[in-house]
Formats: sequence, structure tokens, C-alpha cells
Amino acid sequence: MRSPHRHWAGLSKPQRTELYLRWSLYLMAMFVLPGVLLGAGSAVGQAGNIPVIRISVLIGLATTLVLLRTYRVAMDHYLGRPTDPRLWLALSVGLAVAGSWTVLLFGPADGGPDSPGGLPFTLFVTSTLLLFTHGPVCVALTPRRAAVVGLGMLLAVFPAAVLAGIDPAGTAGYLTGLTVGMALLGPSCRSFAWLTSIVWELDAAREAQSRLAVAEERLRFSRDLHDVMGRNLTTIALKSELAVQLARRGREEAADQMAEVQKIAQESQREVRDVIRGYRTADLHAEAIGARAVLRSADVSCEIDLGEHADRLPGPVQSVFGWVIREATTNVLRHSEAGRCLIRLRTEDGRAVLELENDGVPDIPFPSQGSGTGLRGLRERLAAHDGELTVSTAEAGVFRMLATVPLPR
Repeated sequence: MRSPHRHWAGLSKPQRTELYLRWSLYLMAMFVLPGVLLGAGSAVGQAGNIPVIRISVLIGLATTLVLLRTYRVAMDHYLGRPTDPRLWLALSVGLAVAGSWTVLLFGPADGGPDSPGGLPFTLFVTSTLLLFTHGPVCVALTPRRAAVVGLGMLLAVFPAAVLAGIDPAGTAGYLTGLTVGMALLGPSCRSFAWLTSIVWELDAAREAQSRLAVAEERLRFSRDLHDVMGRNLTTIALKSELAVQLARRGREEAADQMAEVQKIAQESQREVRDVIRGYRTADLHAEAIGARAVLRSADVSCEIDLGEHADRLPGPVQSVFGWVIREATTNVLRHSEAGRCLIRLRTEDGRAVLELENDGVPDIPFPSQGSGTGLRGLRERLAAHDGELTVSTAEAGVFRMLATVPLPR
């Protein structure tokens, strides 16, 4: 069984946000029972109030348990997940109204010296039940329907307040206070669900942007191949057909046409290799600029210092360092909660050294911090140039990677 810390570290950013906001709503449901107990504390001084206090505590406990489930299904319904919250909404609203009637009718009716804690107890308990029950209603239903349900709850409790002997002014103040409380608490609960949905939409947009970038790169590659091969293949087809016709007529020009076909085919092969080579080559400056743009879009401050050494490096060394920057950028976005990133190039002892450092590394190391597939690929690329890759944790929460390649004398 994984520890809570490992479970939290394994969640994505949207999952963490949803878990945090869900428990913010669950805490509202858990406030019901302490609210009932707090109200009961003001009426416990009179022995006659003990039975209704016990009933109120049971009502508060039942309402808390029902509301926990209601908040959950309401949140799932708001996020578009397959669930039907109507049953739990009806159960929670019915329980809150029934509990309010019970407390108002059977609880102490006044707060005089002979009946301590009367009105404070009944009004506080009923307000707690109705207010926190209106929260999941606002999450699961549209604002207009939630307002209708809230008004219905107030109208359902109004006769009980009259029968309990509360004077008209007190009843009006009681209902006005409940209306204001519902108008404040309900939209707050709905804003939690709205924020959760926004986070998931942003995550989906980011994933769609990544897929779009891959699709655009594939489109560019296919366009380059089409431009290179389209004209040449058409020419080869025409000249081959002409050579066939000339050969059937016994003309010597057929050999000349086939020689041209061979020449065009060899030229096409060379051009395709150039396209593939350009597609597979990583330019150091281009990768550095791209890394800065990508990291800044993810709110990561990126400092790049290539100095005057970059242009002096051999082409193959610049290319392999470009691959290192590309893989390091991917690791920063995928495996950390970085706020800053440093990319620095220097030369020392006849070797070119590319240093990459970022913060936001979790306490639990990820496989990519030393043994991931991407880093293994970088080690193979560097080894082809007698270079090496060193990965270390500079300090708590900081990840550092050094790529070194010997320079020709």
C-alpha cells in the first residue's frame, strides 16, 4: 500500500487540484455536525432539552454523511462525468427540511431565563442544516434552479418557524439571514467546481497543443518529401515511358533517356537523404530558443547562457548539445514542478560542457533522473562523440545534468 506522500507525488497537476478542491467541499459537509454540537452547547443547561439535543445530534450526523456523498456526485455531475445527483440532492434537501422541522417544533421555543439557550439553539441548528445543504444544490444545478430549490427550502421551513412560536420579526430576520447565507455559500461552492473544470480544460488544451505540434511537424516533413519527390518522380515516369516507346522503335535515344532517369533517381536519393538529415538534426541555437519559449509558456523562468563558445563548436557537437537541451526541456515539463531553469555552455580542460539545472524536483526520484529512456538515448548520442552525461541532485529539490564532449585539438 502506497503512502499518502507517494500517492500525492504520483498525481498530475489537475488531479491534485481536483483533490484539493473536492476536500474543500467535503469540509463544508463536515461542518454540519460540529455546528449542531456547538448549538447544542447553548441548550444543554436545561434537563428538558436533552432529548431534542440527542435527536439534533443524530440529525446532524446523518446530514453530514449524506452531504459527503451528495457533494461528491454533484462535483462529478458538474465535471460531466456519468452520474445522476437527483436522488442524493432530494435526500439531502428532505433531510435538512425534516431536521429543521423537528428542531423547531420540539426544541425550546424561547431564550428566557427559565429556558436557557432556546432560540439560539433552534435557529443555529436549522441554519446550519439548510445552509450547508444548499452547497451541493448550487454545484449540481444551474444557478436559476438552485435559487428555486433554496427558496423552496425557506418556504418549507417557514410554517415550522411560525408554529414554533417565533414572533414575525424574528421569523423575518431568520429567513433573511438564511437567504443571505445561501447567496454567499452556494456560489462559493460552485466556484470550486468551476475552478476544477477550468484546470482540466487547460490540461486538455495543453495536450491538444502538443498533439498539434507533432501533427504540424509531420505535415512539414511530408510537405518537404512531396516537394522533393513529386517533380522528380513525375519526370522519371515520363522519361521512362519515352524510353520504352523509343526502344520499341529501335531508336538509340532510348539509352540516353534511361541514363537521364538514372541521374534523376540518384539526385532524388541524395535530396531525400538531405531532408531526413535536416529532420533528424537538432540545431543548438534553435533548440535553446525553443526551450526558452516552451518553458516560459509553462511559467518557468529560463536563463540561457551560451556565450561565445557555441559558434566555435564543431557542427556535430552543436547538434548533440541541441538534443540534450531538447530532452532536458521535456524532463523539466514532465517530471518537475520547476519555477526556474538554467542552461549554460562553457569550455574547460579541452572539453565543451553543457550544464542544465532546474528546481522543483520531488522528493521521490523519477526514473528519468538518471535511468530513463530519454537519458539513455542522450548517453548513446554523446558516446558517439566520446562524450558523457552526468546526472546529479545538486541540493534538495534541484536537478542538475552535465553533458561533456571533448573538443578537437
